[in-house]
Amino acid sequence: MTDLFDTSPDTQTGRPLADRMRPRSLDEYAGQSHLLAPGKPLRRAIEEDRLHSMLFWGPPGTGKTTLARMIAHYCGAQFLTLSAVLSGVKDIRAAVEQAREYRRMHGKPTVLFVDEVHRFNKSQQDAFLPHVEDGTIAFVGATTENPSFELNNALLSRVRTYVLKALTDGDIRAIIDRALADEERGLGGRHLHMADELRDRLARAADGDARRALNLLEIAADLAQEGPQGAEITEATLDEVTSQGLRRFDKGGELFYDQISALHKSVRGSNPDAALYWLCRMIDGGCDLVYLSRRIVRMASEDIGNADPRGLTLALEAWDVYERLGSPEGELALAQAVVYLACAPKSNAVYMAYNQAMAEVRETGTLEVPMHLRNAPTKLMKSLDYGKGYRYAHDEQDGYAAGERYFPDEMGERHYYRPVNRGLEIRIAEKLEELRRRDEEARKK
Repeated sequence: MTDLFDTSPDTQTGRPLADRMRPRSLDEYAGQSHLLAPGKPLRRAIEEDRLHSMLFWGPPGTGKTTLARMIAHYCGAQFLTLSAVLSGVKDIRAAVEQAREYRRMHGKPTVLFVDEVHRFNKSQQDAFLPHVEDGTIAFVGATTENPSFELNNALLSRVRTYVLKALTDGDIRAIIDRALADEERGLGGRHLHMADELRDRLARAADGDARRALNLLEIAADLAQEGPQGAEITEATLDEVTSQGLRRFDKGGELFYDQISALHKSVRGSNPDAALYWLCRMIDGGCDLVYLSRRIVRMASEDIGNADPRGLTLALEAWDVYERLGSPEGELALAQAVVYLACAPKSNAVYMAYNQAMAEVRETGTLEVPMHLRNAPTKLMKSLDYGKGYRYAHDEQDGYAAGERYFPDEMGERHYYRPVNRGLEIRIAEKLEELRRRDEEARKK
């Protein structure tokens, strides 16, 4: 195992720049001031050697692994690491046994770092519980996914969760500057020239990920061109290494659901510009556009409804256009639908009515269909009064059988659907009000 603080020449050979530049102290650590600024609880726990089991939740490249190593170093603990992608229960048991032996031989604790712990299933996560409970290991897990959904409650209750934030452009810029200047671990010995504006651009391109920034910088350094002042990372070089999209998107994790939530709420909030932005974020991130099409149709029903029924038609047609044209041509139709829905009058009256009706169906059980509403295709059924007394609406004045009842006898009348005072539902509300007035008059006779 490589020591985090070992900077001898032999250990530097062949190691990626991102690994060589891992901070060696809390003062070198970039970002996470809400956790590691002087006086903050996690920093105090580290400095006071109060080792405990914990979980780091945050985006890639925010220093989860480095922080775990640093905690082990400061607390004088053995550092063991497992990857949930490659390990199983057998590996967990072997690590626990190694921790027991280390405590017996040296009287010191072990930090067991589990990367991407959300990839372990429930039984694998359960395998840690007794060893966390009895102090055999200080469990430190790292995850990019929301632990509320991905980790079982038993494990969550035994660790303290710390949320790591994406690094700011300023944090990343400081890391880039340090790597270019550091002659011991970084690129300082190569005396590279890189303009300030290009360093800022690289920091933005890293999108909050320190590892990505250093990987891109290392590639750019290898492609640096000789100039009058020596090797230089030029704008053309940076164009080459940052040519692919670098925005974070996980196609199924929390970031995915956060962004679809933002899109839906922007449509509901009648902000077409924000809705278009979030749509483009998801398209750019590689979201399945069939999924997006389905969600746009849902928005049309849930949030526009009968205030503008054309919204549902347009959403379906946009889906159809995308299916016919594919990407990128079909994406414009989805954008058209999103903008239309954001601008349309809003009503969730049908959505609320559906939920209320469904709740009552589940509460009231299997109530009998009133006899006059039953179908009577046979003589036997007619003889049992199926359909007796039913009034055929088309034969009534204005095509409406005023006073007729359609709910089960035990329920009486219900009003689930309450049109809002927007769009077409203004007219619908007026129509329903008139029909209910006629019902009341007919039932008084």
